Order: sequence, then structure tokens, then C-alpha cells
Amino acid sequence: MSRPEHTRTASTNLLGRGGGGGQRVLDGKLAIVTGGSRGIGAATCENLASKGCSLVINFTSDGSADKTQKLADQLQTNYGVQCLPVQADMGTENGPAHLVDMARNRFSHPKTGKLQLDIVVNNAGVASKSALPDCTSEEFARLYNVNVRGPLLLMKAAMPYLPHDRSGRVVNVSSVSSSLGFEEDGMYGGTKAALEAMTRTWARELSERCTVNAVNPGPVATDMYGATSREFQEKMSHWTSNAPLAAIRPEVDRADLVENANVAGGRPAYDTEIAGVIAMLCTPDSSWCTGSVICANGGFKFSV
Repeated sequence: MSRPEHTRTASTNLLGRGGGGGQRVLDGKLAIVTGGSRGIGAATCENLASKGCSLVINFTSDGSADKTQKLADQLQTNYGVQCLPVQADMGTENGPAHLVDMARNRFSHPKTGKLQLDIVVNNAGVASKSALPDCTSEEFARLYNVNVRGPLLLMKAAMPYLPHDRSGRVVNVSSVSSSLGFEEDGMYGGTKAALEAMTRTWARELSERCTVNAVNPGPVATDMYGATSREFQEKMSHWTSNAPLAAIRPEVDRADLVENANVAGGRPAYDTEIAGVIAMLCTPDSSWCTGSVICANGGFKFSV
């Protein structure tokens, strides 16, 4: 199937989050989003689709297949883009290359065989907390394979298909854990620090191809955050309570977050807010920004 060339019709020119004036700034672009079935990844897919971008939506487990297909169908219907769900484990040696192979099979030009990957969002990640005595080689490998080796191998596989005119965009999803020294985050925080280091290096190595930036969310109101303990949220409340944008707004914010604000010190981010920062870095307006870690935490990091 050929690469999509979108037309601005009444059915496809939906504004969504795509900006004003009826213009979709990512029309005709193609993005890979890892960990795209839920949370920040799914919100990022919707934001990019609303801007006209077609998508390769990565998911890992069999249990996410139906959810990812439903998301793809919804985005195709709502925004007139093409979406390809692809199951691939970013923690394996072959998963990242398989993702690119599937993108090439679906989106390459039927005559020339040319494929261009305009955007790569390295969002897939796993997390856990372990005090130093409890750290194991097995958990170290699990975290680093997904959070560090996965983005590295995906970028290696995607590199031949990146643009050659600096128009490409790569966004790596890091975390405030990379630099705040939370207890029991030695391994997980280390993976995000490594991802930020790769961000800076790739910004130089790929400077004629694409910009490369990272975002660093703090707490985000996803299923993962919802599963955290009261004790965890109380420990984080010092940082949350001092983050300028985390102050709860009862008339605006979700009822469950309002009810929990006294425990958490405020509210976590909504996944759409993180997606908005990611998508901003994927637009042409971000062309003079590279090698940076961009705040996506409501001021959580500088609140310490």
C-alpha cells in the first residue's frame, strides 16, 4: 500500500488538537509510536493523528491487541489517517527491527519501494522500584532491555528511513526519575538517565536527518499510577505539592483526583497533557530544538 497523501476534505480535515485555521501540520507524515495501546502512548497517537499523521502503533501483549485495533480504527475514522497496529516486544533483540519491517511492508511506495519514517516516539517502558539490597540482575536486565536497548535498536533499524532534510522528529519519553534521586529508583532512574544521554548523542549524530529530544513526565494519571500505593503517593506529595501546575482545581479536575489531592499533594498530569508536549516537538515549529530534555511535568522537577 502506498504512503498516504491526505486531502483536506470535510471528512478528514478535523481540527481535534491539530491547531487552528483548518491546517493540519503533519499531513502526509508517518510516525512510529511504541507502547501506543494505552496511557501516554495512546494519547500521543490521537494527538498526532488529529494533526494528520499516519501511525504505526506498537503494542506488546496479546491482551492489548483488541484495544490497539480499536484505537487504530477510531483514529482512521475520526481523522482520515492510516493506522497499523504492530505487536512487538521492545525488550527483545528482534522486536524493534520487526516494527520497522512491518512499517516498510505497509507504507513503502508500491513502485519505488521508498519508505520515510518522519517521526519516532520512544514511549514504551517498564518500571519497578527496588532498594539497593533487593536489586537483581534479572530485573536490571528487564528494565534496561526495554527502556534503553529497545530505543537504541529501534533507532538503528529506523535510521535508513529517516528524512535527509532535518525534518524528522524523534522524541524519547524519559522521567523526572532520571535526575531527582528517588529512593528505590536506582535501576529505573538509571534507565531514564541513559535514555537522556542517548538523546543528546543522537541529536549530534542525526543532525542532518532529524531533531532528537526527550520529555520528562512526573506522575501521570494512567493505570500504572492508579495502581500505586497510598504510601508511594504520600512520599511523592512533597514534590507534587510544590509543582506549580499540580494544584488541584475542583471545578475542572477529575473527581477521583480531587478526592485524592490531600494524599498526593495535588494532581498528576493527564496523559493528554504529556502527549501535547510530545506532539509539539513533532511539529515543524520545533525545528530549532534538539538534544534537549523538555519539561512535561508541570514544574515538578524544579519544585524541589
